[in-house]
Amino acid sequence: MLDKAVTLFWHKGYNGTSAQDLVEGLGISRSSMYDTFGDKRTLFIKALKLYEEKNTKDLISMADQSADPRETIRQILENLVKEDLNDQLAKGCFMVNTAIELAPHDKEVADIVNSNMADVVDAFYRTICKGQESGQLSPEIDAKAIARFLYNNVTGIRVSSRSGKDKKAMDDIIKVILSVLQ
Repeated sequence: MLDKAVTLFWHKGYNGTSAQDLVEGLGISRSSMYDTFGDKRTLFIKALKLYEEKNTKDLISMADQSADPRETIRQILENLVKEDLNDQLAKGCFMVNTAIELAPHDKEVADIVNSNMADVVDAFYRTICKGQESGQLSPEIDAKAIARFLYNNVTGIRVSSRSGKDKKAMDDIIKVILSVLQ
């Protein structure tokens, strides 16, 4: 049931999802929804945390299991582009959408978004450090700065996917992103 809430909030946003949308989308009565989840905001927070658990943890796991940091980062970026290109609803990323819609006005949501960002940046950082230690990446690059740069570009790719789907443009972006990993 929480998966359905993720889909609704992801597609319509918090403000665009009405209580009636939730009742219809979850297939439960309004009273059952409130008995089960409390209010709309509580349901949203649970949905956002579930999304983070499923999606962000996969990216972190992929980064942590990397034997070839540059290739892993390329795969992560290409997977995001592929996911976005195949998304007929052009939803982008639920976490990024939430960062834009709610984080500036809701401290609890901002904390979740910022924690998610820190986790992804840290995974990229560990991957870059692993590449530096193995000699696959230059020890001259600033691993933390590049990790932040990668996260910023992931966010940019996710936002761009909401307004258009140009595979060539995304491939060019990935090529330039990877060029900093010398």
